[in-house]
Amino acid sequence: MARRTSPSRAWQRMLSGRRLDLLDPTPVDIEIEDIAHGLAFVARWNGQTRGDWPYSVAEHSLLVVDIFTRLDPRASPRHLLSALLHDAPEYVIGDMISPVKAAVGPGYGALDDRLQAAINIRFGLPAQTPATLKKRIKRADTLSAWLEATQIAGFSDVEADRFFGKPAPGALDGVSITLRPPADVRADFLARHAALMRAGDPS
Repeated sequence: MARRTSPSRAWQRMLSGRRLDLLDPTPVDIEIEDIAHGLAFVARWNGQTRGDWPYSVAEHSLLVVDIFTRLDPRASPRHLLSALLHDAPEYVIGDMISPVKAAVGPGYGALDDRLQAAINIRFGLPAQTPATLKKRIKRADTLSAWLEATQIAGFSDVEADRFFGKPAPGALDGVSITLRPPADVRADFLARHAALMRAGDPS
């Protein structure tokens, strides 16, 4: 008699109590508290950063919003919300450095896209971020990566210029990275999200 095997589990239980299906995520199972908590405890750069605290995806996301605002001081709250949530799927799938993503192949990107669409819908954004907005967020994201690389990840300016592009003069003047406890970053992420949701509500 053939032995029955249980199907592989493709969902994760969240601290909110939600059960998120990673292969078929639905907006109703997404909570901002789960996102903020997860991102505050996911380290960028595979944890290979200086300091006594990890540099989290939540902290990176806040920095991207700040840089996006510097690049476009008149950016709408909805665009800033998209910037804040641009890496939100990593609250369940983690942050892979680019070489690992390339090795994993297109499956990672498809999983990321499905989660991003569900997250966007949950918070009133288009399922697919418009290409022009995505490009603007990517610019802020790349500047953030350059700053992180040179300030906390051990890259020289020359090396960072080669991988991320040389920032325009003055683009990052006065911007610095301060490592903080995850609980502090989580609280700031939630506060920024709440403020942008209020500002973007036409009522």
